[in-house]
Amino acid sequence: MHCDIYKFPKHDDMYIYIARPDYPDDTDEIKDWLGVLPKDFRAGLGRSKFVMHLDLATKDKLARVDKEEVLAKLQSQGYFVQLPPQDVMRRQAELRARESQDSIYN
Repeated sequence: MHCDIYKFPKHDDMYIYIARPDYPDDTDEIKDWLGVLPKDFRAGLGRSKFVMHLDLATKDKLARVDKEEVLAKLQSQGYFVQLPPQDVMRRQAELRARESQDSIYN
């Protein structure tokens, strides 16, 4: 299974894998690959930045996620969302809360 990986500057350490099952035969026309994402979810992501193309068949394992889980999601829904590790999410939430509280008093 081939996939493209995107990141979103508004969401640190979150990556979205988009299935490309027909690669390289799907490159004849320009396509909105992120169109498989639910509209509301996509709208909240902001601008995307292409990270890389990946052939999962050539990888034994992935760094932060289970390869089998990624493959299952790509096959069933056409995308997989890799969230940041829990400690990163917690720090980001604390920082946002602090910034929000600080803005009240400015």
